[in-house]
Amino acid sequence: MFIIVEYRIGGTKYEVIDALNNITLADSFVKNKIGSGHGEAKLYVGQYNDRYTTFFDNLNREFFFLKEDFDKYMLDAKDEFKDPQQEYVNKEDMPQRYDELIELLNSYDNGLMKFEMYRKDVQPPRVYLQSDSEYYTLMREVGIPNISYLSIMKLKKPNGKIAYYCRIFLDYNSDIVPYESPMEHEQEEEILSSDLTERRKHNLLDARQGQGEYRRKLLEECHYCPFTLVNDERLLIASHIKPWVKSNEREKVDPKNGFALTPTYDKLFDQGYITFNSDKTLRVSPWISPMNQNRLQIYDGKVLNQLQLDEKREKYLKYHREHIYKG
Repeated sequence: MFIIVEYRIGGTKYEVIDALNNITLADSFVKNKIGSGHGEAKLYVGQYNDRYTTFFDNLNREFFFLKEDFDKYMLDAKDEFKDPQQEYVNKEDMPQRYDELIELLNSYDNGLMKFEMYRKDVQPPRVYLQSDSEYYTLMREVGIPNISYLSIMKLKKPNGKIAYYCRIFLDYNSDIVPYESPMEHEQEEEILSSDLTERRKHNLLDARQGQGEYRRKLLEECHYCPFTLVNDERLLIASHIKPWVKSNEREKVDPKNGFALTPTYDKLFDQGYITFNSDKTLRVSPWISPMNQNRLQIYDGKVLNQLQLDEKREKYLKYHREHIYKG
């Protein structure tokens, strides 16, 4: 079965050709700097190879951001701007900078923010892109080093022309540097300084890592991964549906707020690349390329009969669909 992925933006339906994810917005690129130096406007997208030459087969195409995506990104980044955990050059100015960036964003109209990109002359094998657009500069203004990244979706319009949809995301679980979001740190401190029993504190903190009592109770209900049917507990991850940091004390340790998934599907679910509908059908983010959807054999509407879903888990899934899923 070959999977064709479609994505609707506004009133236009596009065919998704490919997606290039996790292009790091490095400290050298963004304006919210940690290190020294003025930064550089060119964006490193990867090593020169068939993958990149095929993806960027012709830069004389339409590139665009969506203003609504910037709004969502800034909402996700608010904690780090208002209570910065990294040692920025002007750390004390970050809260005020957030307010200024929100004001700037509010000056733009909703919808497509179109711009042009060009290849920056740099000796291969490193591939750099650059743009003179104000929207490209906006990406540099709002970007946070180490935990923000750019994804680019290659689309085919109804008229057959190619366009590139660009979107920045924030990942507090970045693999680049050890990082704890301000909200996670604050919640852990509140738990440790609370009047709860030591056992209760231990259970709450263990649940963050999918361990302890939370994991045991979850695996009593969910004996296997609904994708692979693997039932070896050593290969199963106790994934929260509504993230630990967004959950109240009861939800943090509620086994109904979780699924048992093997690592690949846990990663996809945790990062919002897949979610589930109330009828046990799968929903797959268009930010997973059609090629990789075919390799994983995941597609919109795939029925997962073994998904351990009930009324209580569905309430948590509603949150996941609305706030975590990258649709």
